[in-house]
Amino acid sequence: MITVYGMYRSRATRNIWALEELGLPWHLKPVIQAYRLEARGVDPQGPGAPMNTHTPEFLRLSPAGAIPVMEDAGLILSESLAINLYLARKAGGPLAPKEAREEALMEQWALYGATAIETDALEISMAFAKGASEGAEAAIERASDRLRRPFAALETHLSAHSHMVGGRFTVADINMAEVVRYAQAHKALMEAFPRLKSWLELCQSRPAFQKMWKTRDSEAV
Repeated sequence: MITVYGMYRSRATRNIWALEELGLPWHLKPVIQAYRLEARGVDPQGPGAPMNTHTPEFLRLSPAGAIPVMEDAGLILSESLAINLYLARKAGGPLAPKEAREEALMEQWALYGATAIETDALEISMAFAKGASEGAEAAIERASDRLRRPFAALETHLSAHSHMVGGRFTVADINMAEVVRYAQAHKALMEAFPRLKSWLELCQSRPAFQKMWKTRDSEAV
């Protein structure tokens, strides 16, 4: 059985969504981010601390000390987008690449999301989480300005294609949707890219996403 080490309130959401879509057997091994414990006044390495990203047992799996990590029959993977590409190939079916061309396109979009979008989208998400402040608003505007170029690229692509790859919902949509999601709270930015917005909403309407998100919302902050 596949083991995912992490929490719902982390990048593990994209792996859990994919696993629910693919119907693969899996279970979650809770590993909380050390900074979340510190915010609660708990020493991550103190006695009684729950398993976290500073726990030696976890660091043996992920020397970088980051979640999620996946373990499958001795294979350890620690990059969430790569994990999803692996899971899709393992399961096969419509979410997986049909041939080398689709595989290359899925890898291309995963890399584009990670390098051109995720950092700034995540900055927007974190700024909104902190609430209204002059510093947060400035950070949001700087990040949104940088996102306009890659979002325009996605808008152009999705205006010509129903999905990211292959004219059908695939793991490429899960990966990109979970990266773009971090900017979703910036409604004015999303409204500027209506095709991207409608595609993201369509992806998030899927039962597997809804199931994952409901559980995420019930997890302690």
